[in-house]
Amino acid sequence: MAEMFYVGVDVGTASVRAALVTREGLLKSSAEEPINIWEPQSDHFVQSSSDIWAKCCIVVKRVVNGVERSQIRGIGFDATCSLVVLDEHFQPVSVCHSGDSRKNVVMWMDHRAAEQAVRITNSGHQVLSRVGGVMSPEMQPPKLLWLKENLKESCWNKAAHFFDLPDFLSWKATGSLTRSLCTLVCKWTYCPPEGWDDSFWTVIGLADLVENNYSKIGNVTCSPGSSLGQGMTSEAAADLGLDPGTAVGASLIDAHAGGLGVIGVDVRGFNLPCENQPITSRMAMICGTSTCHMAISQKPLFVPGVWGPCLSAMVPDFWLNEGGQSATGRLIDHVIKGHAAYTQLQEQAKQKCPYTGENLYTYLNRHLDSMADLTSPVDLLTSSLHVWPDFHGNRSPLADPTLKGMVVGLTCSQTLDDLALLYLATVQALAFGTLHILKALEEAGHDIKTLFFCGGLSKNPLYVKVHANATGLPVVLPDQMEAVLVGAAVLGACASQDYSSIQEAMAKMAKVGKVVLPDNKVKCFYKRKFSVFLRLVDHQREYQTLMSQN
Repeated sequence: MAEMFYVGVDVGTASVRAALVTREGLLKSSAEEPINIWEPQSDHFVQSSSDIWAKCCIVVKRVVNGVERSQIRGIGFDATCSLVVLDEHFQPVSVCHSGDSRKNVVMWMDHRAAEQAVRITNSGHQVLSRVGGVMSPEMQPPKLLWLKENLKESCWNKAAHFFDLPDFLSWKATGSLTRSLCTLVCKWTYCPPEGWDDSFWTVIGLADLVENNYSKIGNVTCSPGSSLGQGMTSEAAADLGLDPGTAVGASLIDAHAGGLGVIGVDVRGFNLPCENQPITSRMAMICGTSTCHMAISQKPLFVPGVWGPCLSAMVPDFWLNEGGQSATGRLIDHVIKGHAAYTQLQEQAKQKCPYTGENLYTYLNRHLDSMADLTSPVDLLTSSLHVWPDFHGNRSPLADPTLKGMVVGLTCSQTLDDLALLYLATVQALAFGTLHILKALEEAGHDIKTLFFCGGLSKNPLYVKVHANATGLPVVLPDQMEAVLVGAAVLGACASQDYSSIQEAMAKMAKVGKVVLPDNKVKCFYKRKFSVFLRLVDHQREYQTLMSQN
């Protein structure tokens, strides 16, 4: 019997990736293409759905090259939770003041709707209990309201279809307008089994979306991995280099696909605290430009400042709580590139590997090792340097997009040592952000015993080890480092009915690669440093209060 394959497609913030994945979850081939990002003005980040689909076609054709089309059993898409706007003919509608129709995607990290988000929060509507009590500008209702209030003639009145980007991709592949529960529940306030709440849209000023049974934002839903329509259309099949009728699974937000790629792995024999425990004792962390923290439960748990509970938004029949940090990999890059010693870092890394150049973070990690005493862990180097990491606001658990970054302990030094220390302190601050979210989850009833990592930052050993040390929990890394792509392929495997459920596919297609245990020698250090971390935000708010006084 010929080997069976599934294609996973991941549309991230800056690139589209695809992978050909076996029934056992092994990546046979992968490909990547950059996608355009425009920043027409401050806090506005936009993309093109046409550009994104074109790049999807390129990478899929590349990974299936040389394989019989009949061996490709299914395909799954994941993407960032960005907002796609199309007209009645399914053509792009501009989301910019310029009117450029190519630019029809409001990106997830676009914060233009911060003021609308505050107004929605102040409405106090009951649906807000499922987003931690606070509406984020990264969700779709405030973005929709901004478009109506600011681009009514050029955008709002022309728009006939508003898609979350993952649903746009599955529609493009199948012609089906069915939306994934993942997107609608997590980012649009949809709540199964009741569905949409008419009063919410009316209260916030978007009653026109209720018309025609919510035709503009979706009125038919299904669980992630459900087979859509009759499979792939002839037009999409030609674009992607696949057979018409190829099974297409209902899509996921990219972070949730990463969750599928790691959280259900079989951990028997690894002596982990989550072994012989329900899957609810695990938290998946998808660590990249931003980081998402995925925890599931058998009953709904309401966590202040954390999104959810969302039924069947990642694993069918489980409730999902989603914490997050808006800038993680992006923050580390920002801190390093803005330092006076950045040029020196680039030069020394290039000298280490003159032909290809050494990865900057590999070099920095090695440099930190050289700075530490042989008998003292690297972690202790930052005893007098502390960072509050919310340079792009706090998503969880404070849910305050107005918060800013803080650094305490700077000197006049501009050396590479100084850069390395700031890098380490920033990584530690991000780990404390995770610990802050964990504590909020635990107070609400979650019992997390093990962390499961994937994404670009999970390839950085320092980031992983510091998280284990700061949280006191083991970190499990997947055997296939591109776990988000495996998660997307799981959707295709389920849609093809080669697996009976998401749970079965997760267990068979995900595998443990490495386990990183916390170092008890630094436990007291991190306890003290976390106390400083919490005081930093108290001080920031105190300063805000002082400066707001007349």
